[in-house]
Amino acid sequence: MRSVLPPGLARRQWQFIAVGGVIATVLYGMFPSTTVGTAAFTIFAILTVVACFAGPPRWGAEPPAAWRLMGTAALLFMIGVLIRPSVTERPMPWPLLADVASFSGYLMLGAFLLVLLQRRGSLDRHAVVDGLIVSLAAGAASTLLLALPAAAIPGRDALLSAIQGTYPLFDVMLLMLLVNLTFTAKTWPVSLIALIVMISTLTAGDLVYAIYGVSGKIYASPLLNLPYLIAYTSLAVAATHPSVVEMSRAAKLPAQAWSWPRLSLLLPALAVPFALLLTTGARSAVSRMLIAITGAVIVALLLVRAIAAVRAQVAAQLRSEHQATHDPLTGLPNRQSMSAEIERLVTVVEPEGHDRVWVYMLDLDGFKWVNDSWGHDTGDQLVIEVGRRLRTGVPHGIPVARVGGDEFLLAFIGEKGDALRLVDDIRGCFAKPFPVRHHDVVISASIGISHAESDPANAAVTAEALMRDADTAMYRAKAEGPGRSTIFDTSMHAQVRERIELEVALRQALAEEQLHVAYQPLVRLETGIPVGAEALVRWMHPERGAIPPMTFIPIAEDAGLINAIGTWVRKEALRQLGVWRSEGTVHDDFYLSINVSPRQLSDPELPLIVSGEMVRYGVPPHCVALEMTESVMVDGSSVTSRVLFELRELGVKLLVDDFGTGFSALGYLRKFPVTGVKIDRSFVTGLGVNHEDDEIVRAVVAMSHALGLSVIAEGVETPLQREALYAVGVVNGQGWLWGAAVPAAEFAERWRDVVMRGPAVPEIFSNPSGRHRRPN
Repeated sequence: MRSVLPPGLARRQWQFIAVGGVIATVLYGMFPSTTVGTAAFTIFAILTVVACFAGPPRWGAEPPAAWRLMGTAALLFMIGVLIRPSVTERPMPWPLLADVASFSGYLMLGAFLLVLLQRRGSLDRHAVVDGLIVSLAAGAASTLLLALPAAAIPGRDALLSAIQGTYPLFDVMLLMLLVNLTFTAKTWPVSLIALIVMISTLTAGDLVYAIYGVSGKIYASPLLNLPYLIAYTSLAVAATHPSVVEMSRAAKLPAQAWSWPRLSLLLPALAVPFALLLTTGARSAVSRMLIAITGAVIVALLLVRAIAAVRAQVAAQLRSEHQATHDPLTGLPNRQSMSAEIERLVTVVEPEGHDRVWVYMLDLDGFKWVNDSWGHDTGDQLVIEVGRRLRTGVPHGIPVARVGGDEFLLAFIGEKGDALRLVDDIRGCFAKPFPVRHHDVVISASIGISHAESDPANAAVTAEALMRDADTAMYRAKAEGPGRSTIFDTSMHAQVRERIELEVALRQALAEEQLHVAYQPLVRLETGIPVGAEALVRWMHPERGAIPPMTFIPIAEDAGLINAIGTWVRKEALRQLGVWRSEGTVHDDFYLSINVSPRQLSDPELPLIVSGEMVRYGVPPHCVALEMTESVMVDGSSVTSRVLFELRELGVKLLVDDFGTGFSALGYLRKFPVTGVKIDRSFVTGLGVNHEDDEIVRAVVAMSHALGLSVIAEGVETPLQREALYAVGVVNGQGWLWGAAVPAAEFAERWRDVVMRGPAVPEIFSNPSGRHRRPN
């Protein structure tokens, strides 16, 4: 329900109602038996009823049915208070009408609290038992101190007297429900505080009426209704304050089952039967019987409470232990639990037998692309499904654990043949696609395997070494390609140390400017003159010398340095191209081809950054080409797709590098705004020798021309390869035939001369028949 009041006024409406309640209370106190007092009470009570029905929906409080129950309770209470003076002195059953209305109001109020508790998930067995104990104690006290004495008054109906003494019992039960409600609130909002005040003043009013009932009076003065008017004021504030929306939201405190707040309620309740026995137990056999029954039931409930508390403590301890030793996502054992299990296996394997302890470390191939493409929720679901398949796919009794984001660990005792058969079982778990959130995800796992003999004396050390070595072997398997498995050998330790040292050195190289950009020409096959160049990063280590890109680029990707390196290469290449253009070293259409990683293309700010860099260095967009691998198109997320389209809108060329080695799907070339492909060197090497390579290149060229894409051949090393490429329609090439990648100064000096003197290699001419040939 939308408020018709301005937002500022609507948020302060509860303040006006509170002031109105204070005014109504003052008027009623000053003129209790007059029309003014009665009108003030009635008008404000009606206003409270309206507030209960209209206030909470305005702020979106849930559930709406709860506050409708509260509004009905307020209406019934109002009817009971207003008719009580006129029916009290009339014969039975007229006096019961007021009690019927009031009792119905209590039922509605109790239902209101129960609905809120259910909404907040606040009903627990400990609170219910605590409430019963306190309610029994309060009920016994109310019966012996109020109801029975009132019923013993001569000349008054016993039922009416008993009813007057039971009101405090209703209030105690309501207070217990309210206390349970407060147990789930870390902070008390205004609406909750107002509700507490409302039920507290309601209890005070009922208690005063009950005390008067013991003295023989059911109704003494209108002033006895003042607590009810205060209760109405508090209820109206609770219903109209904006914090009413928080009433249905639970935020449980980490309180123990036997916390001091709980004990402060239970201990007085336990003392009640003994106090009653001392004060009233000698009056009659009925009193003593009631005290005995109450005490026995309280003791029974206390035993139930104690047993429940012990069980809850044990369950909490077991749950805590399970959480400490198991993965929360899959429910599988975690690294700590698996380490203990491997340590146990090391101690139980027969030292004189042929069996060994085998440990398998699995890492999902391409898991990052699942997260980037479909989101982390899908990634989590995939991990859960992989864990389920591993549990059911490997023989029973083999422990399976999740030890990382996409890493799993298995352990096994047996001979080598059995251990290798287990590898086949593990691979079988990945043979079928994984149905995850309406997607069929095809994924494999790289497996690292380690093994050891029995070593009970050093079980902990051996277990740790097995896990470490399996992890090392897994990285070796991953480097060999997806879905591979590798058994650890000691030489891998040296390779791991080497990789760590290179990563540290690479970080230093970035900081100390040991990297530089080299440029390899992109040549027009017909003339041998460069039309562009590819910017390639090179690393000259001060002690190790030149380190190949195939060595340090994978390390940069794993270490998260590829973005920093790619950004530096791009900025340096654009700066150099701007210098060449200003100096007249290259012509206006000369372009630079720069590699971009999948991580860079997942940055939504990349088009803006590239645009700014081109403006800064004075490079037009048509002089820039960005190279990406085929996997970017296959695994690209919506962010990557948008980045590619925005880069193309800038006028930048987009090339697919190493085309033919990946998915090479025509649909991807049509879906994304690529402008050209670079044929991988593996197909160029066999040209003129291998007929299959000739046909593959011919097909790629035909497909590219049909789509309007440019074609560049990589790895051209011989004149024969160049002529074969030109014969099938390839226009541009790149390779050692025209030289390796060289620093900027050397590139400028060498290729400026070519432009000045003509082609550095013989030109390819066309004969009248249309076939390309090279003159002798």
